[in-house]
Amino acid sequence: MNYKMIGRILSMIAIAELIFMIPALLISVAHNNQEAVHAFAVTMISVGIIAALVYLLCRKCESRFYAREGLVSVGIGWIVLSLIGCLPFYISGEIPTFIDAFFESVSGFTTTGSSILSDVESMSEGMLYWRSFTHWLGGMGVLVFILAVIPASGKGSGFTMHLLRAESPGPDVGKLVPRMRKTAVILYALYIVLTVLDFIFLMFGGMNVLEAVCTAFGTAGTGGFGVRNDSIASYSPYIQNVCTVFMILFGVNFTCYYFLLLGKIKDVFKDEELRLYLGVIFSSVVLITFNVSHMYGSIGEALRHSAFQVATVITTTGFATTDFDLWPTFSKMIMVMLMFVGASAGSTGGGFKCGRLLLLFKTLRRNLEKTLNPQKVSVVRNNGRPVNEKVLNGLYTYLIAYVFIMIASVLVVSLDGESMTTTVTAVIACFNNIGPGLDGVGPTCNYGDLSVLSKATLMFDMLAGRLEIFPILLLITRKTWKKIV
Repeated sequence: MNYKMIGRILSMIAIAELIFMIPALLISVAHNNQEAVHAFAVTMISVGIIAALVYLLCRKCESRFYAREGLVSVGIGWIVLSLIGCLPFYISGEIPTFIDAFFESVSGFTTTGSSILSDVESMSEGMLYWRSFTHWLGGMGVLVFILAVIPASGKGSGFTMHLLRAESPGPDVGKLVPRMRKTAVILYALYIVLTVLDFIFLMFGGMNVLEAVCTAFGTAGTGGFGVRNDSIASYSPYIQNVCTVFMILFGVNFTCYYFLLLGKIKDVFKDEELRLYLGVIFSSVVLITFNVSHMYGSIGEALRHSAFQVATVITTTGFATTDFDLWPTFSKMIMVMLMFVGASAGSTGGGFKCGRLLLLFKTLRRNLEKTLNPQKVSVVRNNGRPVNEKVLNGLYTYLIAYVFIMIASVLVVSLDGESMTTTVTAVIACFNNIGPGLDGVGPTCNYGDLSVLSKATLMFDMLAGRLEIFPILLLITRKTWKKIV
């Protein structure tokens, strides 16, 4: 294990995060929020000194870097990222208990949006900005950002490939261009452009600058931290519709946008995952609209709320315009199923991913055909190209781990004695990085009343869900830390 290289990466993560805190500090200074200014200053100075020392100790590290180091770096990196990110909340006293501050930070960086706060509007402006910015940074990934702006050392070491694959969501990460660093630059450029467009449209809707920035961050990162206690419910229909459209856009595989820039429009519309993603959204909106139409003043209003809630759940954003916990059972069941489906691979959304679901359906069909005709040689294809059996084996392993962690987490959280609906949907919502569940953790409730054990379990779920399970799971595996002979 190349510990010095891992230490160097962790110090870079810490330094990058402290730089990102500067706008939050300046906002706090501008609004004369002394406690927030003190909290950001203490965090930046103390963590900055430690990060600088670690970097100096590890600067002359070997360039040897393999998949194991990449997975470990990403797993520990996100824990460090969340620990540093929670310090301003805790030091300022705006979230008085450390476990709650850590929970809020993990939820922010993993773009989950599950909150322990009952009164968001009481937070200072700088803290609101920082809370929402954690979504934006976590949406594309801090290591993807580092790869985009810092040249990789280690000639031919696989440094960038191992980090990008470990952090990026989806069944597999490929190259948009031959060089992985350039791929990271393209991804972040697309991410920034879409975020800016979202911000402009929100400003046209009458939001002030801070609200528009925070909402754009939450939409882009598909996170869902709002700046009002009722999330997006009190905003105009125009604002709600803008959020609906951009949530869906950020749930699309970013490769599709790159192909659009290259003029490969036919390739985009032929993408099977994109068609599944949009098809699930369209059918869910239609079914829910007719099922809840009697609860709203008009079919148009029912359509607006249905489209928003479907978009916010399938993209795992977590905003809300209405309490869908009050919807009929049929609509609530659709929402729960959407929690499992998730967004597209290569997007900022979480969940199981449409790409994985598509491969499972195709594998099931192939195996049924082989049962009928054992001699037939059949391969699973995606967008016309054969899928490597290693990818399918990885999918089966992921599914086993996914189910195992889900069951174990439900058992642990059930010790709190909450209702079955609360317990199960809390785990589903956190593991799939969605945010609100049903009943006690529904759109109008929060996670503040859960025990420390349950919060710790859900934090593990949030990190495992965002990092596609394996980087976090490997941290608690003994063989990861053994020397390879």
